[in-house]
Amino acid sequence: MLAVRRLVQMGAVLLVPLAAGPLSAQQMTFFANITNSQEVPPTHPTTVAGAPRISFGTATFVLNAAHTQLSFNATVFGLDFTHSQSADPNDDLLNAHIHSGPNGPGSGLNNPVAWGFHGSPFNDLFLDNANTVPSGLTDDCTAFATGVGGTCSGVWNLLEGNNTTLQAQLPNILAGNAYINFHTVQFAGGEIRGYLTAVPEPSAYALVGTGLVGLAALRMRRRRA
Repeated sequence: MLAVRRLVQMGAVLLVPLAAGPLSAQQMTFFANITNSQEVPPTHPTTVAGAPRISFGTATFVLNAAHTQLSFNATVFGLDFTHSQSADPNDDLLNAHIHSGPNGPGSGLNNPVAWGFHGSPFNDLFLDNANTVPSGLTDDCTAFATGVGGTCSGVWNLLEGNNTTLQAQLPNILAGNAYINFHTVQFAGGEIRGYLTAVPEPSAYALVGTGLVGLAALRMRRRRA
């Protein structure tokens, strides 16, 4: 029992750095739960008439193994992507960005816009890492066919950014100091946001499991010897 307990403890120690993020040579996945409460200060959306309204979303990000591209897919509910999905103007979506800087969750501080994908600034120019000619795309978002909200997807390439680059912001992203932010008529500074949180890769857990099995086998051999 003592040997098993030690193996479990070793596994827990090994999993701590994995939970914080895989090795830099690996692809990394991030998840963002997009809410009003993460804004600074938190927002409490209402209609023009003062009635409460709801807005929220989720997003998934993938940083490729070379750490040269950050792709994302987001789904947002309760924000008017066309300014005609609802009759109320307060929920009209104006801009959407990824903000990144030195300030993390709980700091009570905001970070500047690092990369815009809807409205202004728009920085998803589809530049490759050789900084070639942009494609001319001007929006990464699509409104729902019915209801209020929409989806957004794009790729932040290494040299793109709003007075910065993905390359320059990688340390902040990996430190958990980046968030996706949606700005509306009622809350021009941001109505809903979600911090990018690293998701451990299944392969990393499998690696730890394999290592624990190997340690257990080695311990058994030593006991028999």
